[in-house]
Amino acid sequence: MKEIKIYDSTLRDGAQAQGISFTVEDKLKITEAVDRLGISYIEAGNPGSNPKDLEFFQRVKKLKLKNVKVVAFGSTRRTNIKVEDDANVKSLLTADTEAVAIFGKSWDFHVYEVLRTTLDENLRMIYDTVEFFTKLGKEVIFDAEHFFDGYKANPEYAMKTIYTAIEAGASTVCLCDTNGGTFPNEISEITSYVVKNVRVPVGIHCHNDNGMAVANSILAVQAGATQVQGTINGIGERCGNANLCTIIPNLQIKANYKCIPDECMKSLTSIARYISEIANVIHNEKDPYVGGSAFAHKGGMHIDAVFKNPISFEHINPELVGNKRVILMSEVAGRSTILKKIHEVDPTIGKDSPEAKKIIDRLKELEHEGYQYEGAESSFELVIRKILGKYQPFFNLNQFKVIVGEPTIGEFNSSAMIKIRVGDQVEITAAEGCGPVNALDNALRKALERFYPEIKQMKLTDYKVRVLDSEAATAAKVRVLIESTDGKDMWTTIGVSTDIIEASWKALVDSVEYKLIKDKNGNNNIKNHVNENAENKH
Repeated sequence: MKEIKIYDSTLRDGAQAQGISFTVEDKLKITEAVDRLGISYIEAGNPGSNPKDLEFFQRVKKLKLKNVKVVAFGSTRRTNIKVEDDANVKSLLTADTEAVAIFGKSWDFHVYEVLRTTLDENLRMIYDTVEFFTKLGKEVIFDAEHFFDGYKANPEYAMKTIYTAIEAGASTVCLCDTNGGTFPNEISEITSYVVKNVRVPVGIHCHNDNGMAVANSILAVQAGATQVQGTINGIGERCGNANLCTIIPNLQIKANYKCIPDECMKSLTSIARYISEIANVIHNEKDPYVGGSAFAHKGGMHIDAVFKNPISFEHINPELVGNKRVILMSEVAGRSTILKKIHEVDPTIGKDSPEAKKIIDRLKELEHEGYQYEGAESSFELVIRKILGKYQPFFNLNQFKVIVGEPTIGEFNSSAMIKIRVGDQVEITAAEGCGPVNALDNALRKALERFYPEIKQMKLTDYKVRVLDSEAATAAKVRVLIESTDGKDMWTTIGVSTDIIEASWKALVDSVEYKLIKDKNGNNNIKNHVNENAENKH
């Protein structure tokens, strides 16, 4: 099994994505997560570029990393200056890392139009900088920026930049598709030529501007590249970088390359989601391998086939990457699908039992009312529990009031007062929020956290409203979907009403109760759970 070195650039290239700004704490958490995944390198920026990176390099030394090697990143020296006098070069030394990545121009167009210097001076800049760090005992990775565009424009000069870096002591040369527009066949042909004509390992660094970054990276490996650069979840500037969460399982599970330790592969999905949380971006549920839809099935015939033999509609076992199969609840799912969901609550229920019929009939009634459980299986599980008598409410609502003030004065424009009962205790609280639903959410959490402190782990990650009968205008019925997470799992709940606040309340309550039931069943650590008869909110 051929070994491939995975090189993560989430902290540097990923941080250049629109809307992303990592704190030092964020960067340290991501470094530890990448280390747990068994990745070989993590590129962490330039300590001279900003105080944040300088602090990171000082603090990362204290982490007990087992797998990943931290890399400082910078450019070749500036034109017409001694390498030892270049401020950027000197700043890289303050990082005190074993390895440095130096990028230099490989496209003659950039040498002329961006650097505004000569081709020979650019070669001297590459040589001087790589040699400087090599003589200090550093492992030097040379990133040949715009290599593929440069090769297509002037192959002789592009290769000279590679040869110069190797002559100066570079341990690896990485071919960069910086503009992200090269086709897979070109990547394969050019990489193959480079591999055959150099004596050091070759890496690949692809951007996703043409949607082919993953394919290009894999074709480069098949052409002989032994290092793959990319980011977790493919985050990066413009259209992003090559997605390591797709590349790693493709190479290791499908193509028999060794990228990370086998035991680390099962943490791929959880780490991908964890880094989405840190980056404060909505996780892409359509992502291969690590998305929530990657192993989701809706059509009745598909579902029946998967139950009989998963390989009928699943290219791998989702557990290999720490993901799970999702069976979507809908009118086209079929009786066997609904029974499978029932068995998650009570495996003794038979297909023709009165309980199963009652649940199926209730599902039809709720869907007629506007509920749709395809994306809200957590709410459907609560419906099943109520019908089977396996639901006990953690709290009961006595009353809530919401006030919206316009125009907005200050940060908040809404407030909510809520009165709930937990056992024989009554709690009355109030909270403000950015809108009535946010205020209601804040008030509910404030009221419950005294009884259930684990709710502090929860946060809402998405809120969707769908108008069901637009002809009714402002009296229309609406469907609200709320997506929640506790940092480990994600779940979606639903509420339907002609009152958007009531629909939101139903979805909010389901979300909280699902979290508490999940923790109770999984960890048996719920406190103050009240044994009362279920009250059907639907």
